[in-house]
Amino acid sequence: MTDIATRTWDGMTIPVAGTYLLDQAHKRIGFLSRHMMVSPVRGEFSEATAQIHVAEDPLLSSVTATIDAASITTGSIDRDTHLKSADFLDVERYPTLEYRSTGIRWQGNEDPIFYWARLRNQRLGGRGRSHNVPPQSDAATGRFVLTGELTVKGVTRAVELQVNFGGARRDPYGKNIFGFSATADINREDYGLLWNVALESGGVLVGKTVQIEIAGEAIWQV
Repeated sequence: MTDIATRTWDGMTIPVAGTYLLDQAHKRIGFLSRHMMVSPVRGEFSEATAQIHVAEDPLLSSVTATIDAASITTGSIDRDTHLKSADFLDVERYPTLEYRSTGIRWQGNEDPIFYWARLRNQRLGGRGRSHNVPPQSDAATGRFVLTGELTVKGVTRAVELQVNFGGARRDPYGKNIFGFSATADINREDYGLLWNVALESGGVLVGKTVQIEIAGEAIWQV
C-alpha cells in the first residue's frame, strides 16, 4: 500500500496513479427507459466488473468493464425474462456487455447550478448584488467526459459517458478508494434491440432511448 492516497492535479484532489477495481459492495450499473411513453422503469445489472487504470497524466487514464447480461433485474420476473430473451439481450448467445474507453476530457469542477446563478446575477445587474454566489472552494470533485465503445449483442457503438468524479481518499480499512457516477443516453435500436409494440393511441410500448446510470467506488490494487 502506498503511503499517499491522493495527489493534486489542476487544483483538484485525485487518486494516485495505479490500477483500481470496481468495489462489488459499492456499485450500481443501472438504466432507465420509458413504458407506454409515460412512466419511467428502472433496472440494473447486479453482476459487473471493471478495471480502471489511473495514469500519471489523468487524461491518459482508461477503463474496461464487463457486465453479466443475465444479471439484469427490473423488479418484475416476467419483464426480466423477456429482457433476457432473443427479443432483447439474447443472453444465451451474448452473455456479456462490454465497455472499453478510448479517451477522456476534463470538464472542470464547478457545479452548473453555481454557474447559472452567477450568470443570472450578472443579467440582473444591481438587483442581484445581494445574492452573489461565492466561488466554490471544494476541489475534491470534478466532471469528465469518458469516450468509449459499448458492445451489446455483438454490436459496438461509440458512447460518451458524462462522469462526475466524487473524490478520493483512504477509507477506515486502509484502502485507497475513489468514487464516481456517470450517465449516458443510448438508442437501444442501434444495438439490434428492436422489439416493440405500437400503441393504438400513438407511440410505442417500450421507449427507444435508454439512459445509463452508473455509480460506484474503485479500490486501489497496485
